[in-house]
Amino acid sequence: MSWTHVSSGLTADGRPAAFDGRMPAAPGDLTVEAHGIEPIPESNRYGTAGRLFTVWFAPNLTMTGVFTGTVGVALGLDFATALAAVVLGTVLGAVPTAYLGTWGSRTGAGQLPLAGLAFGRAVALPGVLQWLSSIAWDALIGLFGGDALARLCGWPFWLGVLVMLVAQGVLGVFGYEAIHRLQIVMTFVLGAAFALIAWRLLDGVHPAAHGSVHGADRVGAFALTSTIALSLALSWAPYASDFSRYLPASTSRTRMFWYTLLGLVVSFVAVQTLGLWGASVLTDQTAGGVSELLGGGALGGFGLLAVALAALCSNAMNDYSGSLALQTVGVRIPRPAAAALAAALGFPLVLWMHAADTTARFQNVLLFVGYWIPGFVAIVIVDWRARARARGGAALDIAAESERRQPAYPALLAFAAAFAAAIPFMNTSLYVGPIADALHGADLSYYVAFLVALIVYAPLRLRSRR
Repeated sequence: MSWTHVSSGLTADGRPAAFDGRMPAAPGDLTVEAHGIEPIPESNRYGTAGRLFTVWFAPNLTMTGVFTGTVGVALGLDFATALAAVVLGTVLGAVPTAYLGTWGSRTGAGQLPLAGLAFGRAVALPGVLQWLSSIAWDALIGLFGGDALARLCGWPFWLGVLVMLVAQGVLGVFGYEAIHRLQIVMTFVLGAAFALIAWRLLDGVHPAAHGSVHGADRVGAFALTSTIALSLALSWAPYASDFSRYLPASTSRTRMFWYTLLGLVVSFVAVQTLGLWGASVLTDQTAGGVSELLGGGALGGFGLLAVALAALCSNAMNDYSGSLALQTVGVRIPRPAAAALAAALGFPLVLWMHAADTTARFQNVLLFVGYWIPGFVAIVIVDWRARARARGGAALDIAAESERRQPAYPALLAFAAAFAAAIPFMNTSLYVGPIADALHGADLSYYVAFLVALIVYAPLRLRSRR
């Protein structure tokens, strides 16, 4: 039985060519990456842990993060309290993402293919959810990137979105190394652009010194703001090892963890702080707000270009990981084609969000695309730790681990229980759970889902090992 058997139900002899193919060979190799979900052999590994900082820093410098930052003030919190909620939620979401990212160099495998170790053939369920989530994120981020490009070029909104999605699809087709190289450049370009935006915000725009909610309502607003910030950082967890799978097995896992954690925390906190500070001038049409804030003209145009480039950086990663997720489900489509498909399907979702109440639809999509992730993270981490104990200190052999597949029912049961338990704690404009309502709007669903999955799965995993 081979690794591919775990991921797609095929033997080594019948392995689809779509899951294998050409790989980048060194930093700067920008030819199209045809390789899919097959683990990267050690002979094809390259790079250092330092590139994980830029690949997790640049894609978060988007107006999606800025707009998310405005939510805390919109809920009635003062600037300092909302900022504390953002920092707390971001760190809590970034830690598991950084930990999962260290698995890439050890296995040469992407995150959803690795989930097959815990889920067995049932990995198709999180695979489909991840694929749909990548399309949803294309829309969440492309909403602002497309708007910025349309304003910059004087195009209608739909054309700006279309051009944006085509560009990110092309980048997703080129794959791993092209994305890494772009993020290195964009770390400096976008860092300068957002520093300029911050400077203009400090000049004449004042944050909310006093909130409009008090007592239990204030606690509820704090919890909801924290959960939304957590959802942003944790949303990268199913992608984590996709962008470290080419690193050599000898790469320091400690350095990988800290570079990833710093990239996520610094970028997310920075952009959400901008949103909190400028909530009075940054509305749901955030791209236009940036142009106006910078005074129009050349500076305004530079700001719009930065917004568009930021969306390109982030969505290319969505399309890349979406392509691996689709293959994990068992769809025999070449990885480049799968990346292009994800970009194409994001187009109608962007138009839908733009057609009515953008704020409400944005928040709903943002929360719903992540509700499944805490349970997923708990399950794969428990399985990973159980396998480490079973090896008793022996070196990790991913091919051997794939032979020790787990039955599907423990992971499926824990996954379903986690989501079901979270429902009463959810708070969106479409649905407010009774417990969230009783807690004055506090959305604790992510925390509940993680704990329930942990409690349900751990004893089942121990029993199956015995």
